[in-house]
Order: sequence, then structure tokens, then C-alpha cells
Amino acid sequence: MADDPARAEPAAYREARREHTSLTATAEKKLLVWMAERLPPWVNADHLTALGLAAFALGGLAYWSCRRDPQFLHAVNACLVLNWLGDSLDGTVARVRNKLRPRYGFYVDHMVDALAALFLLLGLAYSTLVTPAVAIALLVAYFFLTINMGYATHALGVFKISFGAVGGTEMRIMLALVNLAVLRWPRVTLAGREWLLFDVVGLAATVAVAFTALRSTAQVGKRLYDLERL
Repeated sequence: MADDPARAEPAAYREARREHTSLTATAEKKLLVWMAERLPPWVNADHLTALGLAAFALGGLAYWSCRRDPQFLHAVNACLVLNWLGDSLDGTVARVRNKLRPRYGFYVDHMVDALAALFLLLGLAYSTLVTPAVAIALLVAYFFLTINMGYATHALGVFKISFGAVGGTEMRIMLALVNLAVLRWPRVTLAGREWLLFDVVGLAATVAVAFTALRSTAQVGKRLYDLERL
């Protein structure tokens, strides 16, 4: 049918400007370009995106396996490295090879990120290393942040990859360090009470992510209000 939206001609598209200010951004970009230039031709961006998703699916399974043996946290850390490789390198490969698909890439990459976070944090929730409600709360806060990022990108034409000095790579590094700490100190004593270390870190991370999302929402809302006030 001529009026079917799915068959309509795509409107003119302008890719959002990327804003990346994290601690590792400059060095990471150079490393990723170096790696992309040396990948075999048969490895494409879709393969790398799939690698990133599979890595977090396996990471969630490794977290779940910690019910039997906490040493599986080392496997989680290996999956964090594989996820970084796939998730960070897919767009770089497309740019280096001049095979950009900005709309497809943006949509698929962010849907895959959402699924990957779901797999990883559900695995953590069932690991016995954390109170399940804490892992779910962190997942909800993360989803709220990513929803805000997607809407802000559409409204402003700017894709904010990081918030201040913290981006995806920094978050992976911090999670890997927490995993190693939990291997040695699964429980800590605070205010005279014993807590799971993952509960303490998870609650702090949930508050930080939720605050970042709310702050960004307020900033974007004000900016849009100012732009369209007249």
C-alpha cells in the first residue's frame, strides 16, 4: 500500500554529533582505529555487535554460575573484555572501511546494549552475590538513563556517549574491579552491620546512575524549553 509507513521513502537523515569526554576516550579511539585497520576483511561490524551481545549473555551465565563457585567472576571479567571489544569496535570498523549505516547502526547498537545489560544484570541477580532487588534496581536505573539518552539524541541531534569522565569503558573497568574485590571480600561491615559488598556497590551505583539520568533529563528539558520558548 502506498500509505504504509513501513514502505515510505526514508526522510533525509543527519547523523547526531557525538560527544565523548570520558577519561579513556582519546587513547581508546586511537587503539580502536589501530585494531580496526588490522582486522581481517571477513570480520564486519555486525559480527562485532553480535560478539558484544554474546559476551554479556555469557557474562550473565557466569554470574549465575557463581552460585556454585565465586571463581566464575574471572569468567565475567573475561566477558567484559569481549563485550568492550565488540561494542566499541563495531562502529569504528564501519567508519574505517567507510561502510556507515548510521540509522541502522544507532538503532541496533542501542537495542543490543539494552539486551546485553538485561542478560548481565539478571545473571547477577541470581548469583547469590547480591540481593536480587539491588540488581533489578540498577537495571531499571540504567534503562532510564539509556531512554533519556535516546530521546535527547533525537531532540537535540547530539549523542552523549559519556557523562563527565565516565563512559562505557570506565563502567566496565569499575565492574571488573568490583568483581575482583568481591572474590576477596564478599561481605563488609558498615555501621556495625554486615553487608554483601555487591549490595553496597550496587546501591551506590543505582543512586549515581539515577541521579545522572534525572540531572540529564532536567538539563535537556531546560535546553529544549529555552530553544522553543519563543
